[in-house]
Amino acid sequence: MTKEGKYKQLFQDFDELNVMIIGDVMLDSYLWGKVDRISPEGPIPIVALKKRENRMGGAANVALNVKALGCKPILCSVIGKDDKGDQFRELLQKEKIEETGIVSSDKRVTTTKFRIFGNNYQMLRVDEEDDHDLEESDRLKLLERIEKIIAGEQVDCIIFQDYNKGIITEQLIRKVVNLAGTRDIPVTVDPKRRNFTSYKGVTLFKPNLKELTEGLKLESGTENQEAIIHAAQLLLEKLNCKYIMTTLSEKGVMMSLIDNLAEKNIFVPAHTRSVADVSGAGDTVISVASACLAKACTPYEIAYISNLAGGLVCEEVGVVPLNKEKLLQEVLSLL
Repeated sequence: MTKEGKYKQLFQDFDELNVMIIGDVMLDSYLWGKVDRISPEGPIPIVALKKRENRMGGAANVALNVKALGCKPILCSVIGKDDKGDQFRELLQKEKIEETGIVSSDKRVTTTKFRIFGNNYQMLRVDEEDDHDLEESDRLKLLERIEKIIAGEQVDCIIFQDYNKGIITEQLIRKVVNLAGTRDIPVTVDPKRRNFTSYKGVTLFKPNLKELTEGLKLESGTENQEAIIHAAQLLLEKLNCKYIMTTLSEKGVMMSLIDNLAEKNIFVPAHTRSVADVSGAGDTVISVASACLAKACTPYEIAYISNLAGGLVCEEVGVVPLNKEKLLQEVLSLL
């Protein structure tokens, strides 16, 4: 099979995958307006509101990216019993994403990020959220939903999408990773600092450079390639996982693994782009990396294709899912 045929087939095969996403979902509320004067009450711009828009964010944006790839997303999270929770469920229904894994709780609010744009530039963000760990009753309900879904249908990959809002706890991680291990389901992680070292035994762990440094509590930063490699190998051993995929912003991605008992680090440089907004790029990267992993791509292919995908969504304003056809065409032209 030609290289072109291989990657066309890979992208078609994504349609066969069922991908479970566990994590902090949120409502991204966009307020768009025009600024042409300053407030007399203080040196602040006045935004004349022209349009409101709600989008699914956080782990729900991962679900949208997974769906955009052609996979079936299975979203598992906890939202509030509130108006924003109702709006979130309406968006799920609009996107035809099942609600089986969504638990409603009267013990927390639905995380909402209000982004205010004036003249197409983001001027302010206001967050409404609870970030404490789930109450025990809610954690057990969520775990029960997850276990029931895994027992009842094929799950090809599990993504932990952690935003430090309390949905993912150490107990939940341990239970799900053990369950996945009994069924040979690969587990991938887009981490935050709170649970950083709790993801022992997962398949692929994707920190960015700042998370890698802070998560390991390194006294010095990772200013050069040698330091980045050393930090990634430390984490690889600490978590006992298969891959550490460190995103390096404009420098690209590094994939670290143990190959034939030897350390191996694969650097994939970023491509020059016109960056409009980096919001949601990490969601896209973990979505594509997880799908590639589930289809047994090589470490280089996982890093390269997911890196291209993250770059593509940075060309759009706001948190948006990737364009599968556009990504395929870029893969065919560059890989």
